[in-house]
Amino acid sequence: MSEKKFVSWNVNGIRACAGKGFEESFKALDADIFCIQESKMQEGQLKMELPGYYQYWNYAKRKGYSGTAIFTREEPENVVLGMGIEQHDQEGRMITLDMGSYYMITVYVPNSQSELKRLDYRMEWEDDFREYVTGLRREKPVIICGDMNVAHQEIDLKNPATNRMNPGFTDEERQKMTELLDSGMIDTFRYKYPDREDEYSWWSYRMKARERNVGWRIDYFLVSEDLKDRIVDASIHQEIFGSDHCPVELIINI
Repeated sequence: MSEKKFVSWNVNGIRACAGKGFEESFKALDADIFCIQESKMQEGQLKMELPGYYQYWNYAKRKGYSGTAIFTREEPENVVLGMGIEQHDQEGRMITLDMGSYYMITVYVPNSQSELKRLDYRMEWEDDFREYVTGLRREKPVIICGDMNVAHQEIDLKNPATNRMNPGFTDEERQKMTELLDSGMIDTFRYKYPDREDEYSWWSYRMKARERNVGWRIDYFLVSEDLKDRIVDASIHQEIFGSDHCPVELIINI
């Protein structure tokens, strides 16, 4: 067992983020496993030179949309793109690495969208994702990271009262996160810092939201309960720019 650092970042377009210092931030964070969401690219559109890392990409069928990637120093035993359900696997939203003693998942959970027009699909996706994770947990511990598109509790966003029932803070989405945690997962940041306020990972580009820190915590590291005593620290890198999200980090003995 050794101490490892994991980082997750919704880059909101890796090609745009690459022009805003992505590689510098990547090197400075010096993660053992670095996961990104919303890569918004197709194969061959950008060549990432990241010496010392294996790269795994899952591209959406639709151009310029969604997509995930994992960069890992240690080669996995197996790589799975998606969750094995065709209707969910068109948008490049998931990668699972079998790291031998644990599974590593990066995920970009579907947004419910304006007027909640995708909420019903999101509910179905959440149930299938939870079932997928539960199946893996029967084999060995699981670490999940990514943009989960929900602020779970009122402490996780600046203005809970005015955002209630908006995408990302509906009762239904919050309940699905509760069900995922109740199935045997730990929200590492809240486990370490249950009462810490004003810790957000996403800000709207409007109204100088980031400057005013009017944000939401929607990017997570979750670990299965059998790993909770190995959590060293969890943090949110609000000082790192380049996207409307900032990176989140987990340090764990594994």
